Amino acid sequence: MRQNTSSFLRVGGWPKQQFACIVGAPRCGTTTLARLLENHPSVSFSNVKEPHFFSRVDLNGLDDDALREVVAGQYLGRYFPKIDPRSSLMAEASVSYLYAPERLLPLVRLWPDAKFIIAARDPLELIPSLHQRLLYQGDETVTDVEEAWRLIGARRRGEKVPRTCLDARQLLFDEAASLGKHVSRFFEVLGRDRCEVVLFDDLKADEQAVYERLLHFLDLPAAPLPKKMKHRARHGFRIGWLQRLLKRPPVARTVLAGEIFRQRVAPKPHREPSWLAQKVLSARRALLQWNRAPAPRVELSAAFRREIHDSLRSDILRLGHVLGRDLSHWLGGIRPEDRTLDKAA
Repeated sequence: MRQNTSSFLRVGGWPKQQFACIVGAPRCGTTTLARLLENHPSVSFSNVKEPHFFSRVDLNGLDDDALREVVAGQYLGRYFPKIDPRSSLMAEASVSYLYAPERLLPLVRLWPDAKFIIAARDPLELIPSLHQRLLYQGDETVTDVEEAWRLIGARRRGEKVPRTCLDARQLLFDEAASLGKHVSRFFEVLGRDRCEVVLFDDLKADEQAVYERLLHFLDLPAAPLPKKMKHRARHGFRIGWLQRLLKRPPVARTVLAGEIFRQRVAPKPHREPSWLAQKVLSARRALLQWNRAPAPRVELSAAFRREIHDSLRSDILRLGHVLGRDLSHWLGGIRPEDRTLDKAA
């Protein structure tokens, strides 16, 4: 039986479980990592995979009593409404946290032993995958990844941002892929010892070994690797305007945008949707299924690959230096002049 969160919070209690979070980066295997933890018998996972609560709400100015009250009501009550009392760990996975480590300082005040899992991936894989996902979600409208890359400067100035985009920062692909910069900053703010970094290369090569490493890091008992793991598929769509209407509707957003969006942001997330809302959600699901198509294969030109390498080379070297890992295969091998950059990183 799961413990009702609201009941023990009302009487001044606090979850006995430790806390862990998969903090990003996006398109680096975070969904697979979340599902590995979600299926562990000692883990109570959030009812929405990515609450983004601590990156959306700045709690640094609150004293301890006010902080506990806000987190109890607006975070635990919404995203952990029921916790298995047999579990030893609460966990969630919000990829925005990697880019805002200062926002997690209040979380560490509440859970002093909190731990964080960071995922990283070759930018040549991360950037087209992220672009494709943003297209599918309706946050991006430019279908060619190289053209979208060319718009980074304008979008950084607030120009040429699609009206359907929830957060223009997602469209800054160079910033999203600057993992050396962001991982270094995360370590600096929250401490290297409370972080575990998983490379997408390792996850693809040996999921079992990564799983065992995570269990050791989180002090969780051994458990078999979940069978028939469903990895998030890459999807495309038939009609762009219909996809954006269903994913990022201009009105009645909490209904038309879907059940997960409603649970994340609706004023009363636990209230059962009305009969009409259920019909709308059912029709939305059917339309999304009809509009789904295989994701188009993305081939980056040699010139564009070199441009990404040149733009992010020093950052990749910095990440390798910080992690103590040789990431030269992300760059096609280290050039002699990069030895200086590596030492500087």
